[in-house]
Amino acid sequence: MIDVQRRIAAACARAGRPAPDVAIIGVTKTVSVDRIVDAVVVGLRQFGENRVQEAVVKIRQLREQGQMQHHVLQWHMIGTLQRNKVRQAVELFDLIHSIDSAALAEEVNRQAERIGKRQSVLIQVNVTGEKTKHGVSLDAVEPLVQVINRLSSLSGQGFMTMAPLDAASELVRESFHQLRVLRDLICGGKVLPGHPWAQLSMGMSDDFELAIEEGATMVRIGRALFGERGVNP
Repeated sequence: MIDVQRRIAAACARAGRPAPDVAIIGVTKTVSVDRIVDAVVVGLRQFGENRVQEAVVKIRQLREQGQMQHHVLQWHMIGTLQRNKVRQAVELFDLIHSIDSAALAEEVNRQAERIGKRQSVLIQVNVTGEKTKHGVSLDAVEPLVQVINRLSSLSGQGFMTMAPLDAASELVRESFHQLRVLRDLICGGKVLPGHPWAQLSMGMSDDFELAIEEGATMVRIGRALFGERGVNP
């Protein structure tokens, strides 16, 4: 945790940004509840899960252990969200990062309305157009923003992307840069904390420093915090 915070602070300094502007989301896919508790003890408060089913089990266990009573934890759905899991996702997660269609947005809105919740969401953007990645294309982002803005039980917070795998750092940086430019255009150039659509969820263990330099407000970090999956560092 300390090393990650140090690296974030250094990246923010290079970009002329205050380190508190960047939220660390600890990615806990396959990470045990005991290790999540350890992370809470050292100050981590935001966690990301890829699968609804896994999150259900972990959140229930944390509640049973009393962790949710002593600390305010925030849960992020960062994986692909299937339509048949939307009901549970809306009940569990503070922020859903993976809205990639009007149909999914409308279903999330319906389930949020059912329980009287205003669900915060990000649009997942496939900046590079890779067929193996989920997300909308760059030119489909603005129409989806308009759809979400019309849905009364959704709160559009920003955008999420994943950098191309095994790409040169210049290409990774460019993918982050393109999303920031698009975000700035949608926000009318007035990107202030708390502004609708201001959040940029981009950057993972291998590239979060580049993402921060390009404007990330949230970084999704698993291995750099918890080690390789299935390995206790």
